[in-house]
Amino acid sequence: MKVYTKRGDKGKTSLASGRRVDKFNALIEAYGTVDELNAAVGELMALTQSEGIRDQLSQIQYLLFNIGSMLARDGVINDDYPDIKESSVSLLEDWMDRYTESLKPMTAFILPSGSHAIAKSHVCRTVCRRAERRVLSVQGEVYSHDTIIMYLNRLSDYFFVLARYFAQLEGVDELLWKAD
Repeated sequence: MKVYTKRGDKGKTSLASGRRVDKFNALIEAYGTVDELNAAVGELMALTQSEGIRDQLSQIQYLLFNIGSMLARDGVINDDYPDIKESSVSLLEDWMDRYTESLKPMTAFILPSGSHAIAKSHVCRTVCRRAERRVLSVQGEVYSHDTIIMYLNRLSDYFFVLARYFAQLEGVDELLWKAD
């Protein structure tokens, strides 16, 4: 099977419904940004030795792929496609709560720096925020659940907490922002 089809050579692509749209369509931008986040999460996985964190990131990657497939179905409701459940949002909250228990209280904004894993966690956080905005821009155009937005919103928080946790694991002082 060839990877290339040449069907996109004129700037169009197909949704899972079969409908052809411009590659700059807001829906393509939404699930493309979710895909970009998924790639960044893969890079973050490569930066940690913790099997527990790697397992969490792997679960996140599967759910991000689910979100992309939900968006790509173009409003077509099909039980064969996966869904995002509130239990996935709760799981993120549980992970964050466990990490936060061991962290020092925040006293200022934290700058995204310190190590590769910390910085990449912040990149994941910011790409996740952009994905959330892109998905919100197509909310109502396609069949979607509020749980996608809830999940992405909580996921960006997870990446922030994970960055702080990496700093603690690596013994790196967090760089605090100070208004001058």
